[in-house]
Amino acid sequence: MTDASSPLALVVLAAGKGTRMKSDLHKVLHPIAGRPMLMHLMASADALEPARKVVVVGAGREQLATALGDSAELAVQDPQLGTGHAVQQAEGALAGFSGDVLILYGDVPFVRTETMRAMLERLHAGDNPAVVVLGFEPEDALQYGRVIAENGVVKKMVEHKDASAEERACRLCNSGLMAVRGDELFALLARVGNDNAQGEYYLTDIVNVANGDGRVCAVVVTDDAGEVAGINSRAELAEAEARWQKKRRLQAMADGASLVAPETVWFAWDTVLGRDVTVEQNVVFGPGVTVADNVVIHAFCHIEGARLESGVSVGPFARLRPGAVLEEKARVGNFVEVKNAVLHAGAKANHLTYLGDADVGAGANIGAGTITCNYDGYFKYRTVIGERAFIGSNSALIAPVKIGADAIVAAGSAVSRDVADGELRLVRAEQLVKPGWADRFHDAMKRKKAERK
Repeated sequence: MTDASSPLALVVLAAGKGTRMKSDLHKVLHPIAGRPMLMHLMASADALEPARKVVVVGAGREQLATALGDSAELAVQDPQLGTGHAVQQAEGALAGFSGDVLILYGDVPFVRTETMRAMLERLHAGDNPAVVVLGFEPEDALQYGRVIAENGVVKKMVEHKDASAEERACRLCNSGLMAVRGDELFALLARVGNDNAQGEYYLTDIVNVANGDGRVCAVVVTDDAGEVAGINSRAELAEAEARWQKKRRLQAMADGASLVAPETVWFAWDTVLGRDVTVEQNVVFGPGVTVADNVVIHAFCHIEGARLESGVSVGPFARLRPGAVLEEKARVGNFVEVKNAVLHAGAKANHLTYLGDADVGAGANIGAGTITCNYDGYFKYRTVIGERAFIGSNSALIAPVKIGADAIVAAGSAVSRDVADGELRLVRAEQLVKPGWADRFHDAMKRKKAERK
């Protein structure tokens, strides 16, 4: 917490219908970098160790209840009569709470913890402000409400629709985020009216009410307008994704990874890269990937839910699915798919292979075209391949099956029974030879074709 004597509550507004998204999924649950935008915001706020969290919901509340579980209380806004009315719905959940309240928006996901902390610190400054507003200065003020301030003290808050031409000329805009003391917030809201162009109860009016009482209200200005950008459409969602990815790529390179074509690499929110990792063109990381030092990921790979240890090489054109573990110096080559499988140190599968629900021993070699047949239509089964085993090309290992250490499976074999250590297993039909048959076949077909002309 910013101030040990003041516990913190979050009020997150997420009651909007999100009609511009044209989606059955609640707006704030649309993902950025594989994580719902709301969860990006909650993670940043959680760093402040809030004592209470209230999310104000409306349409799609069941989806939010499922996503949040017991991590936050829900308050319902129905009907929706403006942002001030939305915050009022948290009054019951915060009854008796006298600490600080931070008001956030579920569709403004990238507010930094540092920015939130700065707002709370300003709330406890010597001039004892009633409200702290987060302001920003965009290149184009568009339809944003304005913050009319002098030396960091707010003189007036005005929505764009209600602003005069002189007020609209002000470049300092209102993000909507505020910090207020819990024992004052709802008393201020109770005095807000709806005599405005929209007929709504504006949260911003608590500043004007406090000013009318002779109280000080302050503004903290972020130096990054992007962190308070709201997301209301698919296009804005894509823009937010692009901004996030650009920052993450720069961070990866600053941390010691080499991205051959940075603009073509896509990270998930929790991707971890070690030092001296090389990532080639067109690589996509899904959630849950950890990459150790000195790993090379070649072009056109998709990696999700996987752990890559030091010295591993992947791809090009490889797919690692959840549960894939590549231990030190393991190798997965082109058009290889690994799912819920471990390749122990030095094991390799260089071409055209599917390894699902498998355990591949250290130093084992998996030939091209090999698959583990892990599913019978009802249940999954596991394949265990011993150390230094050699699996010949185009083999099918029909699970559950165990291949012993140093064993050899001959190319083209379909193995359905365990293979002992050091054993050769060859499972093929007898080859039938008919001398001259192909020549006679070709001659006959050529005659038929000529007769049809």
